[in-house]
Amino acid sequence: MSKVLIIGGGAAGMMAGIFAAGNGHEVHIYEKNEKLGKKLFITGKGRCNLTNAGEMETLFSSVRSNPKFLYSGFYSFTNEQAIEFFENLGVRTKVERGNRVFPESDHSSDVISAMSRELKRLGALIHLHAEVKQVLADEGYFTGIRLADGKTVSADACIIATGGISYPSTGSTGDGYRFAREAGHKVTALYPSLVPMEVKEAFIPALQGLSLRNVNAVIYDGKKRVYEEFGEMLFTHFGVSGPVIISASSVMGKLLGEKKLRLSIDLKPALSAEQLDQRVLRDFEENRNKQFKNAVDKLFPAKLKPVMIDRSGIDPEKKVNEISREERRQFVALIKDFDMTLTGLRGYNEAIVTKGGVDVRQLDPGTMESKLVSGLYFIGEVVDLDALTGGFNLQIAWSTAYLAGNAVR
Repeated sequence: MSKVLIIGGGAAGMMAGIFAAGNGHEVHIYEKNEKLGKKLFITGKGRCNLTNAGEMETLFSSVRSNPKFLYSGFYSFTNEQAIEFFENLGVRTKVERGNRVFPESDHSSDVISAMSRELKRLGALIHLHAEVKQVLADEGYFTGIRLADGKTVSADACIIATGGISYPSTGSTGDGYRFAREAGHKVTALYPSLVPMEVKEAFIPALQGLSLRNVNAVIYDGKKRVYEEFGEMLFTHFGVSGPVIISASSVMGKLLGEKKLRLSIDLKPALSAEQLDQRVLRDFEENRNKQFKNAVDKLFPAKLKPVMIDRSGIDPEKKVNEISREERRQFVALIKDFDMTLTGLRGYNEAIVTKGGVDVRQLDPGTMESKLVSGLYFIGEVVDLDALTGGFNLQIAWSTAYLAGNAVR
């Protein structure tokens, strides 16, 4: 059996180690942190969204980069198999809203502990505080690694599972991209993904902490509609966040790097413009002798009210019964199109994943082995594969790790 080195003891690295060791290989995991699974520990807000229990079609449609490349991976190690895998390790699971799968305990530490125990049971050797500085190859064949202390380790195969550059405090500092480039691989453009977005308008700080449910968000590039989603969003001191925004960021990276985009929020998507006009008219009738600023309490949360009044262009002191039909129509239009200017993504410190990575055209989709260097494999986030939130990114990690862990020879 072969000697297999795994660089990175995160989700993908641990999973690959379990399968490689289970096949009888001598497995060594090199992790530069003081413990395994440091980023896994904080995923799903510390609850660890293991996978998504949706149909296979949902998995593929939720992958934002190179979904076709994952055909072999997702079918070789499905979401159902991932759930069964963790159940067999003693991690009871549950399915929540949006088919998100979590440990029943709500503790990511239980997932890490179960995987660590399995690695130990199978005889895998864990090297902590062990930073790999160089991956060595000779004439198209992997030969070994060089550690930060100068020591060289020879082996038959190497699986690179270093992650991306999101949450760098967990050790994801882009080492894998450097290893890939040094071995002759192309690394595609990198962007933070699943990350909040920054907004230009001055009213944004006043809305900090405001959460809006059941809104429809549309992002425009000029007149072109480039993204649309219904759901929940959150205002921050710098811009916008929350599920619909985080999801949108997965397709906005490249666009926002080149230009500003317009975000339009329909605050009352359940009502047509005509229905909303009637609703506003009723509110105005009930408050006909009040000032405009005191007549819209039922329409908006308290924090949003002064912003909407200011943007309406209607004098706040104006009596409601003096507001013209045209002013009311413009106010309705504002509610249906509360817009702002997106200026950029937040940084990697806040990004859940990194978009971009090792070019999939240089990897075998059935094994994750490099087409350039025999015995060298790339898995998980270091590869140009990313998906929406909801457990899909961890499923990419499990599936690609399964392929590599079973392919090493």
